[in-house]
Amino acid sequence: MPEVDLLHHGDQELGDGLVDLAVNVQAPHPPPWLLDVLAGALAQAGAYPDPTPGVAAVARAHGCDPASVLLTNGAAEAFTLLARLPWRRPLVVHPQFTEPEAALRAAGHPVQRLVLSSDKGFRLDPAAVDPAADLVVLGNPTNPTSRLHRAESVAALLRPGRLVVVDEAFMDVTDQCQSLASRAPSAEGLLVIRSLTKTFGLAGVRAGHLLAAPALVAGLAAHQPHWSVNALAVAATVACLGPEGEAHRRGVADRLPQRLSHLTQALRSAGLDVVTEPAGPFVLVRHDQADLLRERLRHHGFALRRGDTFPGLGPQWLRVAARDEATTDALAHALTTALQELP
Repeated sequence: MPEVDLLHHGDQELGDGLVDLAVNVQAPHPPPWLLDVLAGALAQAGAYPDPTPGVAAVARAHGCDPASVLLTNGAAEAFTLLARLPWRRPLVVHPQFTEPEAALRAAGHPVQRLVLSSDKGFRLDPAAVDPAADLVVLGNPTNPTSRLHRAESVAALLRPGRLVVVDEAFMDVTDQCQSLASRAPSAEGLLVIRSLTKTFGLAGVRAGHLLAAPALVAGLAAHQPHWSVNALAVAATVACLGPEGEAHRRGVADRLPQRLSHLTQALRSAGLDVVTEPAGPFVLVRHDQADLLRERLRHHGFALRRGDTFPGLGPQWLRVAARDEATTDALAHALTTALQELP
């Protein structure tokens, strides 16, 4: 399998004057009530941050012991902490967010890949996972395929001597019945990662957390630098998991199906192949000249996420964020022109 740039992310697609369809953050900035919370937290900038209120908020939200919660500097820090443990045979299910594999490789681990088939809609077959893998990492819903795996399929990966890590960064806006977050604090060999970045527009604040058995949480915390999670991230965690945050989350989740439907229809009408049943706030599409099409769309003012930096995909793939209907309509118009310009 050809090597890809695991460190390439959607923000690198952006540019002056381009409409952002490359980054999968749902809000371009925090909502006003959350901005007020962040501004208030700045008054405490002179003190070292205390994660305790954030830990308590996560524990309340998931109905678990605070000892099963670790706040992280965004979801990405969780992958770095995991990479510091002595794995023998780690496996990453692809295509997915590349940071887990990048962190494992940076720590010196040889990484095995299980590449899911586009012919099968990138659905997970638990039987395809190497029985010898002692670490298995997958996203649910998965970035960039937008595939939501059934909870029972993910749970089927659990076995003695193995840790299953589920990146649920987008779970809060889809069918949360497929989440394993409630099981992670008490299940042997299960860890769930959550992020507030996507739904609340907090990419610059880095607010994430993980849920697992207390002993595993303590082991990971031992590798975490002091004051890794800043005061703004702690305050944001408390607010986002409170009443106003829940109302905002529901609003985003309620709008998403129509946005996905409108986007999917527009892309298919333009002649692109769309991966069916998208569950995350983006869709994955295929076109034989997708690399050229992406460049033409940049010329017409739109930034899309290239697919060839995800293991298992290639230059024929693009990820498109689901925005409001007016933005999708503008993209559809630009697509018509860009496709006519292809050689």
